Amino acid sequence: MTLFCKQCNDRRLPEYHPEEKATLWLCTKCKNFTDVNDLIIREQTDEERETIKRKEKEFAESTNFPSAKLSRRKGVN
Repeated sequence: MTLFCKQCNDRRLPEYHPEEKATLWLCTKCKNFTDVNDLIIREQTDEERETIKRKEKEFAESTNFPSAKLSRRKGVN
């Protein structure tokens, strides 16, 4: 399994799909899902794209990263 798409030579990311009980690899440019054998299974649907965008937005709103620079504790080896 290569990490790069054969069609566009762009990066692939793994996604687990419980309904298919398999990990499919999504090309970030073509939006095609491939399996471990580099066979194109299907394209990413608009509904899936919206779900991912919604989850990303919820994650960004729910996380609270400190904006101040972390300082080292003094007196600890």
